[in-house]
Amino acid sequence: MAIKITDECINCGACEPECPNNAIYETSEDWTYAEGTTLNGNIILPNGVKVNAEELQEPLSDEVFFIIASKCTECKGFHNEPQCAAVCPVDCCVPDEDVVETATQLLAKQEFLHKD
Repeated sequence: MAIKITDECINCGACEPECPNNAIYETSEDWTYAEGTTLNGNIILPNGVKVNAEELQEPLSDEVFFIIASKCTECKGFHNEPQCAAVCPVDCCVPDEDVVETATQLLAKQEFLHKD
């Protein structure tokens, strides 16, 4: 499962620098798939969506920090637990029930995001 940030977020920003995939963004921030990954140019995401990794994407929230589920690996391949949840002072980084993935799928996503 990917992690999501709930509306209880106080926008402290503690989570953002902890993400090894650069999947967490500040309120209203444009983002790219390339940031914090080895992705570049035209790619096909594991979910089959075709995108340009360097193209700016619209923010997912204008109220609280947000996590890009297709970049979130729950820190698999980097840490034993999601680092955003570990540092969040209000426990608003929680599993996203809408994005259910196995440990194997999360590790495959991590490998996709960080190809050699």
